[in-house]
Amino acid sequence: MIPKTYRKLVIKNFNSDFRSAVEIVETELQQPQANEILIKNQFAGINAGFDTLLSQDKIPYFNPKLPIDMGVEVVGNVVALGNNVKQFKTGDRVLTFTIGGAYREYQTVSIDGVIKVPEVSPEILTLVPTGVSALVALEQVGEMTSQEVVLVTAAAGGTGHIAVQLAKLAGNHVIGTCGSAKKVELLQQLGCDRIINYRQENINQVLKKEYPQGVNLVFECVGGKMFDTCVDNLAVKGRLVVVGFISEYSHNLEQINQPRIYHKLFWKAASVRAFLMPCYREYQAEAGDRLFNLFQTKQLKVAIDPTEFRGLDSIVEAVEYQLSGKNQGKVIVRL
Repeated sequence: MIPKTYRKLVIKNFNSDFRSAVEIVETELQQPQANEILIKNQFAGINAGFDTLLSQDKIPYFNPKLPIDMGVEVVGNVVALGNNVKQFKTGDRVLTFTIGGAYREYQTVSIDGVIKVPEVSPEILTLVPTGVSALVALEQVGEMTSQEVVLVTAAAGGTGHIAVQLAKLAGNHVIGTCGSAKKVELLQQLGCDRIINYRQENINQVLKKEYPQGVNLVFECVGGKMFDTCVDNLAVKGRLVVVGFISEYSHNLEQINQPRIYHKLFWKAASVRAFLMPCYREYQAEAGDRLFNLFQTKQLKVAIDPTEFRGLDSIVEAVEYQLSGKNQGKVIVRL
């Protein structure tokens, strides 16, 4: 039975502390109109970086008004149809990834952008948009080829563990950084060629000693000193793709007083590039189809963090958990 109201997580005020910025509210459930469907959400993906930046009003391309609905990717089941909807039926398993659609129990959405999926599972949820981001960043921004040295930072994270596998499938030598023995074990299972546990080894020293010719492509998610180390170890014509900077999401950006980096890049014809999925929407559909195929043919493994988060009330804890860097794979909340 479809309820008359449902709960969702919203940003009530902008605050540097995520927990203080959000609240759960109950609101009327809107029945689907023409070309709309009603979805009961089942699993939501956590994107702690985007969530915290949004709660701090630090996303330049987004100009929201309070209160702000939260969450991006989610899988669930269609429970009601609006007029003229023939592409879907009740019971269909679907995925959506629109801002504000995930951290809620139900969502009423236009059929545009709704993707049918083979199953409602955390694994399927991880492929879009997390896996899509890894694929598009590597191929379109990083211009990934084969027979190169590829470095993935935060390699055991939700995006990183997919990037490691895609770089390996393309025929590259892959280095992954992480910070625990369990993460080392995960990366070994994924076929990472050289794993650097930064709590036990100095990343800069390892790269200088074992890769004197430098790194051809860097998939960089951490920021801060990790970014500096990656720049210093780029190869001739090396490319560093900034995918995120999780080390600085929960506090103000570090102020740096040192020479600009172009002198490091110029003499190696190297480059630093940035990836932002909204700027590459035209590649989403094809990338998603390819990832689904790789997963279904068992060429790609999906790692889901084993820590269990249940219900809207656990989302704040899940965001803080991901920001702590403890996660192995994608952090998921069962709604």
